[in-house]
Amino acid sequence: MNLAGFPILSLITWLPLAGVFYIATLKGAEADIACHVRKAALLTSLVPLALGVWLWSQFNPAVAGFQFNEAYAWLPGLAVTYKVGIDGISLVLVLLTLFITPIAILSAQGITTRVRAFFSAVLLLESFTVAMFTATDFLVFYIFFEAVLLPMYLLIGVWGGPRRVYAALKFFLFTLFGSLFMLVALVWIWRNLGTTDIATLLHTPIPAGAQMWLFVAFLVAFGVKAAVWPLHTWLPDAYGEAPIPGTILLAAVLSKMGAYGFLRFAVPMLPNAVQQAEPLMFTLGVVAVIYISLVALAQTDVKRLIAYSSVAHMGVIIIGIFTFTVEGIEGALVQMLSHGLIIAGLFVATGVLAARGEGLAMNRLGGLARNMPGFAVLLMLFSLANMGLPGTSGFIGEILVIVGALKVNFWVSLLGGAGMVLGCAYMLVMVRAVLFDKHSSAAVAAFTDLKASEYAALIPLAVLVLWVGIYPASFTHLLDAPVAALVQTHTAALASHTQLAMVFSK
Repeated sequence: MNLAGFPILSLITWLPLAGVFYIATLKGAEADIACHVRKAALLTSLVPLALGVWLWSQFNPAVAGFQFNEAYAWLPGLAVTYKVGIDGISLVLVLLTLFITPIAILSAQGITTRVRAFFSAVLLLESFTVAMFTATDFLVFYIFFEAVLLPMYLLIGVWGGPRRVYAALKFFLFTLFGSLFMLVALVWIWRNLGTTDIATLLHTPIPAGAQMWLFVAFLVAFGVKAAVWPLHTWLPDAYGEAPIPGTILLAAVLSKMGAYGFLRFAVPMLPNAVQQAEPLMFTLGVVAVIYISLVALAQTDVKRLIAYSSVAHMGVIIIGIFTFTVEGIEGALVQMLSHGLIIAGLFVATGVLAARGEGLAMNRLGGLARNMPGFAVLLMLFSLANMGLPGTSGFIGEILVIVGALKVNFWVSLLGGAGMVLGCAYMLVMVRAVLFDKHSSAAVAAFTDLKASEYAALIPLAVLVLWVGIYPASFTHLLDAPVAALVQTHTAALASHTQLAMVFSK
């Protein structure tokens, strides 16, 4: 079907707002309309997902550039247009966002206060995130990169745990501080290059002297969002205090925004700077993989262990991006998709435990494989995938990153691959404590197995984890053309700057 001229991306992006407006019109007490609000939010999130799958079927993977482009006059006097479009990279992340949002809504059974506001915040977060991933104008990207802070801040600060205000404020200040650096970079680019159109910027040379300063700005902005060590310190508190649906969205989707920013802006636009920064980024990635894995191994709370494991896996993604190889970058993107699915499954499972009412300390659980066999099978699957077991999505991304790193530096490949070993250590400790140790109490022994809504949230994630692991080509073929073009653009720009420097040196 020809979608030329049809605003499919705008429809997918802004349909969740229709759900927000509908929820706002419902009359009656919060308790009376809570069930209706949940159903409306779920339906509202499923419609964009269906449209996203349709968009996937119409996407041409052989085209490296943006497709389904839309442009609307916004600030014509300042050469700024509201532009959206997708390539294979952004399509994968849009699909991840559209898929994770209904899962988060299904996992929100424990939300009983201010239900209308909670689901409105979730739907707003979905709209803003999709808008950011589809933006093809730097200013539009920046606006929605910032806009996601508000609903996420509310999700943590209003519906979070006992230290929710502290965690929400820390999350907000860290990410806002980082974004100010990107605003400075945006203003410099806008003023000196005369455009904010991303497609134009990709082919506009930036002076080598300015590249490093721009890269530092991007590193702070995107590094905070991607929880790059040592800019990750907001993450354990935010993950630990956020409600389970908020943690799912934060870990599975929002953490990918920073890595996406590196791929969309830093690598293609700043070739000299990123080449010079490669040793630094490899160091940060390796430290995250090894040090944060050891921190995860020391945790006694299930949710915090999974939170630290997320930082370790983001280290693998950073290593893959800065190999500047097709294998490494594709591996990073597959790892972003895989991590989103796996971490969502692990946090849904954490929510199942929290809903049983005995807390998340590992020494208060134990033996659940006997009285919760369905839960045990699914938790084991997600845990094995988090370790990088062959046949699961976790293996595909990590092995591609290791191969890509091996082309650049043997030691980076070896140390980055150590994350798979350390991942086995901390995940097996958790699995043993939760599923196979003795019951810590009679209350734990009386835990019932998964409910229908819990199965509905976990099984689709499990299916996709196996699907990506067994048939990765169904997603990697979307990435081949744009990643190859990205690497080629980076290499050509680097060669051009090198030749120019040689001319001036003579």
